[in-house]
Amino acid sequence: MRPWLRALALTVGWGALAASTAAAPALRIETQELAPGVHVHVGAIEDWGPDNAGDVANLGFVVGARCVAVIDSGGSRAVGEALRAAIARRTDKPVCAVVNTHAHPDHVLGNAAFLGAGAGGASPEFIGHARLPAALAARGPYYLKALERDFGAAGAGSEIVLPTRTVGDALNLDIGGRTLLIRAWPTAHTDADLTVTDVQSGTLFAGDLLFVEHLPALDGKLLGWLGVMDALAREPVRLVVPGHGAPSRDWPAALAPQRAYLLGLRDGVKDAIARNLTLSQTVNELDGRGLQGWRLTDRFHRRNLTAAFAELEWAE
Repeated sequence: MRPWLRALALTVGWGALAASTAAAPALRIETQELAPGVHVHVGAIEDWGPDNAGDVANLGFVVGARCVAVIDSGGSRAVGEALRAAIARRTDKPVCAVVNTHAHPDHVLGNAAFLGAGAGGASPEFIGHARLPAALAARGPYYLKALERDFGAAGAGSEIVLPTRTVGDALNLDIGGRTLLIRAWPTAHTDADLTVTDVQSGTLFAGDLLFVEHLPALDGKLLGWLGVMDALAREPVRLVVPGHGAPSRDWPAALAPQRAYLLGLRDGVKDAIARNLTLSQTVNELDGRGLQGWRLTDRFHRRNLTAAFAELEWAE
C-alpha cells in the first residue's frame, strides 16, 4: 500500500470510530424505475448537512442479469444504508460495483454501507476516476471531521472507501446481459469526473457534470467543463440523470440552462479582467448576475466567480 493511502486508512479508521459512538438514525429513501432496470433516487436540492443526513445527491442503480451496479452512494453511511435497503426491495441480486462519479462527500460517503454487499458476502468493486484516490486522500480527512463536528448521529459509521478499480479513459462493465460504459473526463466540474451510460436504455448518469435547478458548483476548470459539455451533447442519450435535480428525456436541451450560466460566468469574468478589475471588484460587480431560476446561489455563486477569475486571469 502506498504511504499516503496507508495514512488515509488510519485517518479514516479513526474518523469512523469516532462517528460510531452514536447509532445512525433510521432513514428510508424512495427510488423510481425510469427505464427497465434503471432506478434513481433524487436527492434534496439543499446543501450537504445534518438536517438531511447528507441526502442531497442523485443516486442510481442498474440491475443486470448477474448483479447490480450502484452509481454514487450518498452523503453519509445512513444514506448508503437506505440506498442498499431500497435496492433490496427491488431485487435480490448482489451489488457487484459501486461507481463514484467524483470525490465530493455527498456522492461518496455512503460507500461503506456496501462493504459485504456482493455475492457471498464479498465486497463489490469500488470504481472511480484515475485521480479519485488522490482527491479522496486530500479531502477525506476534512469530510470526516465535518461529519464528526456537524452531523452527530446522522454521520455515524461513515468512512472513506477508496476505489479498488480506477478508470483513466473508458471501461465497459458487464453486469449480466447489459453493459455500462464508464468514461473518465478531463478536468471539468472537478478533476476526477466520471459518467456512466447504460447502453441498453440509453441512460446517462452525468454526475455533477450536469446540475438542474441546483446552481452549478465549479471545483475544477470552467473552460474544461464547457468543453466536456460540448462532447456530452453529442452523445446519443435518451434519458439523463444529473448529479442534482430532476432527470430529463429532453437531450441535449437539458444542458442549456447550465451552459447559459457557465458561459455567463466566463464572459462576465473575462470582461472584468479586461477592464483590470481586481478579484474583489469582480465578485462584487457580478454577484447578482445570471442567477434566475437557480437555487443555492448564496452558497456557490461567489465561489464560482472566485474560481473562474483565478483560472481566466492566466488563460489568455
